[in-house]
This record gives sequence, structure tokens and C-alpha cells, in this order.
Amino acid sequence: MAASSSALRRLAVLTAAGGTYVGAVYLTYQFMTVREEPALKSQQNVDFSFVRNPLRTETFQSIAPSYDDQIGRDEKVMGINLLRRALLYFHARGKCLEVGAGTGRNIDYYPLASEEDDNQKVTKVVLSDSSDQMLLRAREKLKHNTKGRFDILVADASDLNMFNDNTFDTVVDTFGLCSFDDPVAVLKEMQRVCKKDGQGKILLLEHGRSKSYQGLTNYLDKYAERHAENWGCVWNRDIDVILLSAGLIVERKYTWHFGTTYYIVCRPNKQNDTLKEGN
Repeated sequence: MAASSSALRRLAVLTAAGGTYVGAVYLTYQFMTVREEPALKSQQNVDFSFVRNPLRTETFQSIAPSYDDQIGRDEKVMGINLLRRALLYFHARGKCLEVGAGTGRNIDYYPLASEEDDNQKVTKVVLSDSSDQMLLRAREKLKHNTKGRFDILVADASDLNMFNDNTFDTVVDTFGLCSFDDPVAVLKEMQRVCKKDGQGKILLLEHGRSKSYQGLTNYLDKYAERHAENWGCVWNRDIDVILLSAGLIVERKYTWHFGTTYYIVCRPNKQNDTLKEGN
């Protein structure tokens, strides 16, 4: 636990050192990489919204072939890869489920157990996503994985009925709450399949509105429609409100990039099951 806190402090220093530059890169990237100035459907229908459109996630089907190339460099500059690695290295254990796994950008960061030593390490990972095209890229990456501890599943994260309650030791989502049609429903389903009584962990790495810099949040709000059209991502969601609505027990929460990147370690709330039974 002390090692985890120390490593996160060092990580915070590294990311803070380039904070201003990284923030500028992030905003410039998001602003400049729109495929073209969109002829928004909202201009034709004032009631239409890409942010509220449940078909928004179909965007991932079309951007899957170029997704890694388009965001890989910027994630590296912003230190996102370090955050992915830290979250999984310090907290992922046992049998894991990752929802919204996309192209498998976390594959290299799971601390996989070896045949000789599986103590306190990851023994199995199920990568799930609703986009079969994104998962095709994950399958390609797994061709080079020799430990064979990954399975791939096309599934809706809000309806994981193929899994029983209390199935997984760790449930992971990285940058998925921005794309799910109902992120609260997804988190409740993640809790259902995660082990209770202090045994299970829910790990989240997300982006959302900043509580520290209103000007940045105003920017996210202003361009939310355009960003949702081009990337299938609602980047200005209130992560704190979503966590509260889902009833998660938050053990640790850190923010980076002017408060827009959230690193969160949670436990499933057993009371949610009790309330469900009472209904």
C-alpha cells in the first residue's frame, strides 16, 4: 500500500511537470483532429443531439482501424500509458473483466501470473466490448501474447447476463464511461459481477469535466456535440455524479490534466444488492 502511494506521488510529479504543455497538446489534439468540420445533423433537426444519441457508439465501428494510431502518440505524451500501467499493476488481481476494452490498449499492462507464481497477480482477463471491429484490433495484439490468459467477448457492458453475480475479482473500465449510453447502468452491472465483501475491486480511468478549471469545462461543454459526432465520446460528463448515482464505494480518487482525467479505485456496494432484493 505504501509502495502504491509512493509510486503515485512520483507519477503525479512527473505529470505535473509537463502539465501546461500536456494540456495544450490535449486541447489542440481534440480540436484539430476532427475529420472535417461536420455538417451537424443538429443543424437540420434542432432536437437531434449526438451526445444523447444511443447510436453514437456505432462511431467506434468506423474509427476502429485508425483508432490506435490517432490517439497513441497523444496518450504517450500525456502520460496516460503510465496511469494505465499503475492502475492495473497495483490493483488488478485474480480473474478480471474489462468492459469497453476497445482495441485492447491495456493488454500489455496487466500483471499476469506465470505458471510458477500466480500469487496476488492476474490469472485471467476477459476483454469485452460492444464493437466487434474494435475487438478485431485487440485480437491482432493477442497473437503476440504467449501467456494465453486473455479471452475476447462481444458484449453490451450494461447487460452482462452471461456472467453470474460475484464472478470476477477485478472489473476494469478505462475511458469507457464517456461512451456508454447509460454509464450508471454499466457501473451497476460491473458491481453485480464483481466479488463483494471486500474481495473485489472496480478500477476506473476516465475523463470528464474539470472541477478545478471552469474555463476548461466550458471548452468541453462548447465542443461536446462535435466531439461526440467524431469520436462517439461524451467528454464532459460529471464523473463524480455518475459514481454517486451508481452507489460505488470509492477508496481512492486522483485527478490529472487539470482535473479532466480521473484515476479511481472502488469497491462494489453490497447495499445495492440488498436494495434490489427489497424491491
